[in-house]
Amino acid sequence: MTQGYALVTGASAGLGAEFARQLAAKGSNLLLVARRGERLQTLAASLHQEFGVTVKTLVADLAEPSAPLLIEQFCHDNTLQIDWLINNAGIAGPDLLTDRDWQAQQDFFQLMMLSVVELCHRFVPAMVARGFGRVVNVASVAGRIPRSGGCNYGPSKTYLVAVSEELNLTVGGQGVHVTALCPGFTHTDFHETAGLADMKAGMPRWLWYGADTVVNEGIRGVEAGKSIVVSGRLYRWLDPLFQSIWTRRFFRIKARPE
Repeated sequence: MTQGYALVTGASAGLGAEFARQLAAKGSNLLLVARRGERLQTLAASLHQEFGVTVKTLVADLAEPSAPLLIEQFCHDNTLQIDWLINNAGIAGPDLLTDRDWQAQQDFFQLMMLSVVELCHRFVPAMVARGFGRVVNVASVAGRIPRSGGCNYGPSKTYLVAVSEELNLTVGGQGVHVTALCPGFTHTDFHETAGLADMKAGMPRWLWYGADTVVNEGIRGVEAGKSIVVSGRLYRWLDPLFQSIWTRRFFRIKARPE
């Protein structure tokens, strides 16, 4: 018998682990995917013990082009029906201009954009056929306004916002909701992993939200059929200013000449 599961990528820590926890609390079985197998196993055992749900794990690197097919094949072999798809895996990434290793750039594009749309390509049609599905593509407030910098992270998140909007318009009337979740600064290990701990320490606390808040708002948003969820009251207040033709130019941060 086919069982319904929530597939969470980047599930070993941060927002991915919090999505797993909150979905398990709702009674959902889980397929957790990440690169760090030991952390996945520890999380899976904890969630099974606390919530009594079935939790399966798969070690895969979404920067590898073969990963989405591997995930689909695993689901087929284990008769897992994916009702929830949480595309969360991501990194800060290389600087488009100064990091000269093109393979690192391609790996970033694969992880941040291509893996997301391939997983949608592989799993959303079956959701449509069943008349039910929930997809959350974790984007960012950084994708809502252009700024100087690495020229990779923000644009990759802008793409996720755009593709989520179109997908939701396309399949929303068929029982499948697709949401781009756009957090601002969030308390996870993301900044430490990216070498940005000093930056985080120097920022005001009121800019930061907990992972539990971000995930809760994402889940409620996708259940309500929203194409875009900007998480955090502060960022929801700022977002219309980011998007307005009258104020958008004031929020563009240009690089200063050295």
